[in-house]
Amino acid sequence: MPDPAAPDLEALKKEAALRAVALVRSGMRVGLGTGSTAKYAIEAIGERLASGDLQGVVGVATSDASEALARQVGIPVQPLDPRPLDLAIDGADEIGPQLDLIKGLGGALLREKLTEVQARQLVIIADHTKLVTRLGEKAPLPVEIARFGFLSTIERLRALGLGGRLRQPGAQPYVTDNGNYIFDAQLPASFDAAPLERQIKGTLGVVETGFFLGMADLAFVAAPEGVRELGR
Repeated sequence: MPDPAAPDLEALKKEAALRAVALVRSGMRVGLGTGSTAKYAIEAIGERLASGDLQGVVGVATSDASEALARQVGIPVQPLDPRPLDLAIDGADEIGPQLDLIKGLGGALLREKLTEVQARQLVIIADHTKLVTRLGEKAPLPVEIARFGFLSTIERLRALGLGGRLRQPGAQPYVTDNGNYIFDAQLPASFDAAPLERQIKGTLGVVETGFFLGMADLAFVAAPEGVRELGR
């Protein structure tokens, strides 16, 4: 039986999302994140457009699923192009000190990073369980890798001291929207994130990592006692 005293994480996610969506203004180009928390933000933007509270907002989606949801709730969607985004709103799998992040358990890390690096402001929404004292404390580091020669790529990653396994929820490996695989890396007990990210990205066969370092500007983190606003 569920514990009646346990916090409702879905309600907390929605509360954080609503705080972020309050930053959206008419005419903005907004990066639309992917995942169970970001969907609340997409739905809330759609509600504000439907009510007339917002006008002229355009979304740039970070996954096929987010694009489908955005269109369903009435948000016009454009492809990513070189123009900056006014704002991007997304969830995170871990939020570490200085708002460094691990993202990608939803499988959209490449498109998320390509989109959110162009945002004037990246706002993260999460519940309190995503806060960590060091990255890798709770979640693996998703690493998107090319399908061709993936076993060799994994061996090269293991040579860097990374544990982990290929993401395979069923009989076949998980495939991203970009047609790649994901290796969920177990990070060592002690590491410096920036040099490790450079090592991983420099590994032949690696497309992108789930380290989002120095990218987030603001986070709304919901807990039973309320929503905390964290800045970098």
